[in-house]
Amino acid sequence: MRVAVPREIKPAEQRVGLLPAGVAQLVRDGHEVLVETGAGLGSGFDDDAYAAAGAEVTDREAVWARAELLVKVKEPVEAEYGFLRPDLTLFAYLHLAADRPLTEALVASGATAVAFETVRAGRTLPLLRPMSEIAGRLAAQSAAHHLQSNAGGPGILMGGVPGVAAAKVVVVGGGTVGTQAALAATGLMADVTVLDADGVRIRELTDLLGHRARVLMSDEHVLEDEIAGADVVIGAVLVPGSAAPKLVRREHLGMLHDHALLVDVAIDQGGCFETSRPTTYDDPTFEVDGITHYCVANMPGAVPRTATRALANATTPYLRRLARDPQQALGADPEFAAGLNVAGGTIRHAGVAAAFPDLPAQLG
Repeated sequence: MRVAVPREIKPAEQRVGLLPAGVAQLVRDGHEVLVETGAGLGSGFDDDAYAAAGAEVTDREAVWARAELLVKVKEPVEAEYGFLRPDLTLFAYLHLAADRPLTEALVASGATAVAFETVRAGRTLPLLRPMSEIAGRLAAQSAAHHLQSNAGGPGILMGGVPGVAAAKVVVVGGGTVGTQAALAATGLMADVTVLDADGVRIRELTDLLGHRARVLMSDEHVLEDEIAGADVVIGAVLVPGSAAPKLVRREHLGMLHDHALLVDVAIDQGGCFETSRPTTYDDPTFEVDGITHYCVANMPGAVPRTATRALANATTPYLRRLARDPQQALGADPEFAAGLNVAGGTIRHAGVAAAFPDLPAQLG
């Protein structure tokens, strides 16, 4: 099969879909690999490294036009929709339930789209997890930075100092993102509370975090009580493949301190704060009713040397299976097949179909 790796063009995105080592593995497997010129530079891999591994380094148009299986990091943006076609299989983060234009473009093109974020392995999402770990840690780091006055914040040190209280951080959601955000925030000596609605997960988090953070069963009243006294609220709620629920609504903003910061890590799936909208690292924050929102949609893109390696460690084995025989890989493994979001002009994932009930779907 001809596997292709384009250069990412989403703003501030410098990750790349495949390492030179992964190219070498695919070439040994008997595949042809195309890599766009400059695709790996932001992650520390030059064109010579890909060529030495056996790839053909070529231009953007050739990569897209000749690809049979195209591996990206982020979803195609509008400038790339014209490259989509029926005989192309796309393997990338897609987050379709929050992106109607891309969903429509994929359906109209007839392309096959397999999403990293909905591939399953038991109870886990193995291709989403490494980026969730990074995003959770970055959420706490970014919060600490944006509390500083030089970043436009109120001038609060996350961990306080003896005699002065630490920042109060509320993490909404105790999955991978929330866990890593809580660990990073406690490492910065913040006063941390984690909210989750799963009793099993609450016990796991209580054992993990011990006395470093409070872990509470979440309901609407607990959520309101906790965010009312928070300096930072980190949104870390995930429903795999579906739009994130809007847990913090606009009317809640009036309960917050006037200097509070909301960090919405669920923004790729539409955000779990009603007032969220995607931002970029070039302009990461905005205000609604006096409350600062930080909603960068591709947070791990800020650390491409770390993120690319972590992502490739997870995705390359799946990519090799997909390249070997896509029908067998998806047909024989229902957990891998959970990654299939669009094929043959129809939506194939229940969460995406629920988000866009007027678009053609073929489920089950």
